[in-house]
Amino acid sequence: MALFARSALRDGVRKREVFGWAMYDFANSGYTTVVITAVFAAYFVGGIAKGAPWATFAWTSALSISYAIVMATMPAIGAWADRHAAKKRMLAVATLGCVAGTALLAITPALHGSAALIGAMALIVVSNTFYSYGESLTGAFLPELANPEGMGKVSGWGWGFGYVGGMLTLGLCLAYVLWSQARGLPAAHFVPVTMLITAVIYGVAACATFALLPERASPSISDKSEAGTWRLMRQTFTDARRHRDFMWLLGCTVCFQGGVAVAITLAAIYAEQVIGFVASETMVLIFVLNIAAAIGAFGFGYLQDRIGHRPALALTLLAWIAVCVIAASVTTKQGFWWAAAIAGLSMGSSQSAGRAMTAYLAPLQRSAEFFGLWSFATRLASIIGPLSFGAITWMTGGNQRIAILSTAVLFIGALLALWPVNMQRGRELALRS
Repeated sequence: MALFARSALRDGVRKREVFGWAMYDFANSGYTTVVITAVFAAYFVGGIAKGAPWATFAWTSALSISYAIVMATMPAIGAWADRHAAKKRMLAVATLGCVAGTALLAITPALHGSAALIGAMALIVVSNTFYSYGESLTGAFLPELANPEGMGKVSGWGWGFGYVGGMLTLGLCLAYVLWSQARGLPAAHFVPVTMLITAVIYGVAACATFALLPERASPSISDKSEAGTWRLMRQTFTDARRHRDFMWLLGCTVCFQGGVAVAITLAAIYAEQVIGFVASETMVLIFVLNIAAAIGAFGFGYLQDRIGHRPALALTLLAWIAVCVIAASVTTKQGFWWAAAIAGLSMGSSQSAGRAMTAYLAPLQRSAEFFGLWSFATRLASIIGPLSFGAITWMTGGNQRIAILSTAVLFIGALLALWPVNMQRGRELALRS
């Protein structure tokens, strides 16, 4: 708890509240680490879809459907939560939905043929949709917890805690996988258990958030708050257009989060199908990647507050470009480890930096609404990145090296969108709103 420096916190906010907030990152990271990255993604492609040429495209399509749902609903949900002071209540609903969806993934190996494929895709849509809601809603608490000068550090603490939670979940799953493989048990046996482990850790750890983190906002219900969903969303986008630096940041977010989404959703598939990793090696790779990401998130937050948000994010984007080039060119497992190490450091720092910048530019009384727009951008990115990777892989006859090299274009686009962002001007407008 001594980690939470008083200077980074808002006056009157106890350290235990920040700890409770960070514990949600700890809770939900096991979902992305085990389900989306390390275990279920590879099992879906190799086990459920039997390695068919369309398998990667089917996986990315399921994710894209969930992201499209979030894009269509999260801005309005955020606006409603702000006006009814209901961020915590909505977070509880999102948590329950993701935990239940993850647990139900345990039944998919028992299904066969099209039932297994459709069932797995449907549960990924459900669980990932609720996960995305939770990620956006927990981010909306950040402006209530941190001073402007400390948002990088506090966001970094949360993201760092997240990777620790991801490592814990993955470590327990890896131990069970190794135990199962030593006894000759197939993936259809150990994959369901890893889904249940992930769901239990998510649900139990999230209890700390609901116990320690209060809802500090006050209801501000108006006629606009009772408008229909689509009208409310249009109003949110119209209002946000006045915040041009925030909108440029959203454009940057779409680009770089698209590339990050490729790493999160397809790293295990690339490692196994292109580089030649086996399941246990892939899990060790993702485990080490999470260690690097935790180090990057914890340490980079301090650097971000020291050198400025914009230069800090630019550094991580340059590192991501290097990752794409290295991953596309190496042919050995040892060479791929270099790309994974740089990706880990870049992943934690870039995502933490982007969240802190969003909190810095968002009006305090409309944080959930503006984080809903951030969620819109990150989910659009999560459609563009993995779906383009899957499409390029399909069009090139399964050449994932071309697809990963093409991902560098997204990070270059992010650098170009970051260039016109003026953080001071954007902050002044946020304070006046």
